[in-house]
Amino acid sequence: MDKRKEKQIKEEKRTPLPARTRMMLTRPAEEATPAAAAAKEGFDPRRCSVTEGYWAYNWTKKLPQISCQRNGRPDSDYLYWEWHQDDCTLPRFDPAAVLEQLRGKRMLFVGDSLQMGQWLSFVCLVNSVLPYTARTMERSTTLSEYNATIEFYWAPFLVEANSDRNIRLGADGRVLHVDAVELHAKHWRGADILVLDSYVWWMSSSRIKTVWGAFGDDGYEELDAWVAFRLGLKTSEDWGREGGIRCYNETWPITRKGYWGSGADRRMMEVMSGVVGRMRVPVTLLNVTQLTEHRADAHVSVYTETGGELLTAAQRADPQAHADCIHWCLPGVPDTWNQILYARL
Repeated sequence: MDKRKEKQIKEEKRTPLPARTRMMLTRPAEEATPAAAAAKEGFDPRRCSVTEGYWAYNWTKKLPQISCQRNGRPDSDYLYWEWHQDDCTLPRFDPAAVLEQLRGKRMLFVGDSLQMGQWLSFVCLVNSVLPYTARTMERSTTLSEYNATIEFYWAPFLVEANSDRNIRLGADGRVLHVDAVELHAKHWRGADILVLDSYVWWMSSSRIKTVWGAFGDDGYEELDAWVAFRLGLKTSEDWGREGGIRCYNETWPITRKGYWGSGADRRMMEVMSGVVGRMRVPVTLLNVTQLTEHRADAHVSVYTETGGELLTAAQRADPQAHADCIHWCLPGVPDTWNQILYARL
């Protein structure tokens, strides 16, 4: 192996260190350095870059019940990292303020299992200030006192697909209806705040089977993933106008400035920003992909469930087959996504 490449890999996979030592090795949190914090401006979405920043360790952070620890994960350092912007101070998630903003409104998260994780995070954060008897984790979470709902709707590709209800089809059997969204979108009507994600597109193969018209029609066309992605986003826009084991045993984020993860596809990003930039309805793009790529330490890995059951000891011993390096421990990285979402609400 090239020595420079070997050195880079070693730098990105560091040995765990005591919490206080880690804090000295990262750029310090604002609480510990008032002078540095004063140099930053307050958060203004028109001027502040969400993607330019760094993860800092905050060992004073208070945490609720931990799902991955409950499932057997032995380390906990991954919970104490916070995202800090280079030029602005990102406000902390204020659940009481969020509840007031949601009063009389319907908030709807739409997307895949990653989006479900963000919805779960959002509901947990809001529940933290509600009386125990008022807390709920239903897919349509109703906050009676505020006449508000926080909902999740399953639509992995946003547009219609034959795998929407049969995810076992896999990439080979999946066909996307790139010009149809109404089957899903009729459930979104009336939402005051609509939060969409598109990560499952990024996980698809380089070619995607697509069809126009009804699924029953013969034949389909294979398109480059980014071309199909553009068509799918355009369909969603039209509706809006009308109405390897990358995480196993990782306990330390990748702190190298400018790191570009393998899950961040520049061409897909260009498609997303291009389509959103031309939309006639008010849409805000929150690109959290790259800041998230640093957090190889925070995935559920082998501390997860399958079919409602925790992995067995034998399954955990085979991370090549069973490590989940897509989804995230809660609390964890999705809380940061919601902190950024809150800053933009």
